[in-house]
Amino acid sequence: MNIEFPSDAFPQAEIPRTPLTELRDQAGACTRCPLYGPATQTVFGEGPEDARLFFVGEQPGEQEDLAGRPFVGPAGKVFDRALAEAGIARDLVYVTGAVKHFKYVPRGKKRIHSKPNAYEIRQCHWWLERELAAIAPQLVVALGGTAARSLAGRAVSVLRERGPALFGAQAGFITIHPSFLLRLPDERRRAAEYAKFVADLKAVRSMVAPAAAAA
Repeated sequence: MNIEFPSDAFPQAEIPRTPLTELRDQAGACTRCPLYGPATQTVFGEGPEDARLFFVGEQPGEQEDLAGRPFVGPAGKVFDRALAEAGIARDLVYVTGAVKHFKYVPRGKKRIHSKPNAYEIRQCHWWLERELAAIAPQLVVALGGTAARSLAGRAVSVLRERGPALFGAQAGFITIHPSFLLRLPDERRRAAEYAKFVADLKAVRSMVAPAAAAA
């Protein structure tokens, strides 16, 4: 079932189309919300500028914060494996986060992930809009509730609204964030949910031109 979200939640025609290299440089100096302060660096999106598939996650984790690249930690490894099983080449898709700085709570020497709030998501949506304008993808995939909220402009129940969606006039798809799988203690349920995630990615692949995602 297609779910239409308010058109003002998605980039409009007046947003300038700036090359990704320029956007990445600009984002490196972002101070739009307080998260830039404790974070190591901005973690901007990566992928080809002509990508047809555009994946949006939540925010960088600790490994992403240190590496400066999205989806390179434990959830990223799950994501890469699922993409491969779905026949999607990661180097042909664009991957980014709804929030570009690592939000965490310090506990001794550890930095514990903390979910971004509505204000932080909205402030960082400014960058997501410009990434979308630069790429002009055929399909946008929201990985988890934070990504779906950024694209929809409202809270989204991923499990209820999972599947094809419309973000304004833009074709989209809502599915889980791969970190959800890492939090499941039961091995049997984890395997079943992983299979559903791969099935979602196969559905995503079928919605774009064959050359856009084939491994």
